[in-house]
Parts: sequence; C-alpha cells; structure tokens
Amino acid sequence: MGAIPRREGDLRNYILVTGAYWADTLADGASRILVLFFFYQLGYSAFEVASLFLFYEFFGIVTNLVGGWIASKLGLKATLFSGLTIQIVALGMLGFAPDAWLIVPYVMASQALSGIAKDLTKMSSKSAVKLVVPEDSESTLFKWVAVLTGSKNALKGIGFFLGGLLLTMVGFQTAILILLAIVATALVTTASLMRGTLGYADMGAKFRHMFSNTREINLLAAARLFLFASRDVWFVVALPVYLQTVLGWSFWQAGAFLAIWVIGYGAVQAAAPALFARRAADTGRTPTGGTAAKLAFLLAAFPTAIALSLAANLDPTPVLVVGLILFGIVFALNSTVHSYLVLSYAEDETVAKNVGFYYMANAGGRLIGTILSGAVYQWLGLQGCLWFSMGFVLIAATISIRLPRSAIVPNPA
Repeated sequence: MGAIPRREGDLRNYILVTGAYWADTLADGASRILVLFFFYQLGYSAFEVASLFLFYEFFGIVTNLVGGWIASKLGLKATLFSGLTIQIVALGMLGFAPDAWLIVPYVMASQALSGIAKDLTKMSSKSAVKLVVPEDSESTLFKWVAVLTGSKNALKGIGFFLGGLLLTMVGFQTAILILLAIVATALVTTASLMRGTLGYADMGAKFRHMFSNTREINLLAAARLFLFASRDVWFVVALPVYLQTVLGWSFWQAGAFLAIWVIGYGAVQAAAPALFARRAADTGRTPTGGTAAKLAFLLAAFPTAIALSLAANLDPTPVLVVGLILFGIVFALNSTVHSYLVLSYAEDETVAKNVGFYYMANAGGRLIGTILSGAVYQWLGLQGCLWFSMGFVLIAATISIRLPRSAIVPNPA
C-alpha cells in the first residue's frame, strides 16, 4: 500500500467547513435556550427541563465515537453534510409540530437528533484543522485551534442571546423556523462551493480501532469529561433558572447575560495563543499537560468562592457576575489547551478517530453535568451545584497531572 498523504484538503474547504459549523453552532445555542425557557415557562420543573437534554448529550457520546469511525471510512465531507441535514430535521420537528406534540418524549427525540448533528459538524471542523496546518508547526496548530474554538463559542453565545430574543419577539415555533433557515442556507452554500474531498477515506477502518487510543489521549479524554461536567453542572440548567426565578431576570436578560459570558469565553479562547506567547518565548514550548493541570487546580477556586459567598448571604448578583467571569476566563484557557493537545498527540491518519474519541468524553461530561444540573439544583439549590463543580474540577486536575510535559507525543505505528 502507498503511504497515506499527510495533508489533504485546502484552505477553501476548511473555510467552508468552519462557516457551516458556525451556522450550526448559532442554531444549536439558540434552540437550547428556546427549549429551556419555553418549557420552564410552561411549568416544568428544573429536573424535567434537564431531562429534555438527556438524549442530546447521550447521543453526543455515541455520535463522537461512531462519527470518528464514519469519517475515517468515508471522509469528513460526509459527516459534515450529514450533520447539517440532521440539524434541519431536528429543527423541523419542533418548528412544524402541532402544539399537542410538544411534550417531553417528542422534544427529547428532537434534541437527540440535534445533539447528533452538532457533534458531527464539530468533529468534522476540528479534525480538518490538523489537515491544513503545515507539518510540525505546533504554534500554528495552537493558533488555528484557538481561533476555531473561540469563534465557535462566541457564536454559541450569540445564539443564546438570539434564542432569548426570538422567544420574546416571535414565539417558540417561529423562532425555530428562523434557525432552520440559517442551517439550510449553510448546507446549500457548502454543498455548492466545496470542491473535492475533505481529508482521506480509509474503507478498511475498523470500529474496534476507535478504542485503540494512546495513553495520553485516554488521560486527556478523562480529564475533559470531568472538566465539562464541572461547567455544565451549574451552567446548563441551574444558573438560567436561578437568574429567572430567584433574581427575577426576564428571558431576554438571562439569555443576553449567558450570551455575553459565552462570547467572552470564546474571545479568551481565541486570544489564548497571545496569552501564552510570553511563556513560549521564554521556554520555546507550547502548552503541555502540566499547563492543563495548573489551570484546572486554579479553576477549582472559583466555584468554591462563589458557593461560600452565597452561603454568607452576600448579594448574589455581583457574586455570580464576577465569579462567572473569572471562572470563564480560566475554563476557556484550560479548554483551549485541551483542544490543542488532542491534535498535537494525534497523527494525521488517526486524527478523526482520536478527535471523535476525545469529544465522546466531552459529551459524556456534558451529559453528567446536565443531569446533575437539574437534579442537584432541585434538591440542593445553586450552592449544591457549585460544590459538585469544585469536585469535578479537582478530579480533572488530578488526572491532568499524569499528562506528559512535552508538547508532542508520537503515536505508536
């Protein structure tokens, strides 16, 4: 067999993939806020609202695992187009459904498809980064990963604001149909302009190989699981419900606040290469596993401080605003380092498999966080969610200590 080419695809195709991912991210963020606030407004409890997203997160786990295998066999172009198409179907289920159909099982099914769509497009775009960056250019790889991840989260934040605004202005189903139109436009544009393939296909790829990852990627995936559980255990359901019910914020005010936070979070991610530039200049090294561990230990201080401040009956509004900003800055840096390391550890011919496996753990963390965000908030309130967050961050930090201190770890042949 001939050698597998180390670089395929081109910048044009990568830009198209990224644009499609942005459109899907915008629609995904807006639809989540729409579903959350719409059903809480109907009288659903926090735990019931959280249950609407269980299939979204569960099928994200399945999709990242299976999607990496499919991309290895058919190429990233197939997973991208499939993701956009499935997102259109998911939004159509909500936008065209009679009011009587908008009950928990039906919405859970729609959210399951939305989760599949989101993770297919994410895996496609993030895997593509490895294929367009010059070989052995770790600083460029870090920069491209940071820009993609940061811009994605900025658009997700805009989606939060858009969802809250549309719910206030045009209602639930009209808002959903607007999002459907955005994704459909992205699919038509990408399908019309994309040339050739994106990445390479290996029809001999075996599903069992999805689990044959290196020690470094297994450790990184485990740390990623607990890192994202630490965020979502208080951010997904508990915080929006607390803002709306305890602090009395309107839907659009809560959506705008969450949007600003996520946009700022994305901006920090995009700026991460510059923030690490001085360290790289001094040491000649890009971020390593040690960087991830230090950031995780630092991150644990913020949910702890917020919980203690709320227990001391301090004004919750400034406590949450300031605490969430600081938490977001450190979390964004830690997440960006993770996203860089998984691509640094992976080889070109296994990048889709490794990214799929890694984001399967990411989705697992979100699933755990989502379930607990509704359940713990209902039983123990926001403070309980924050203590769970601290515990998950400390577990992530402990795992990260075992990551290598070198920037590149060659995978075995």
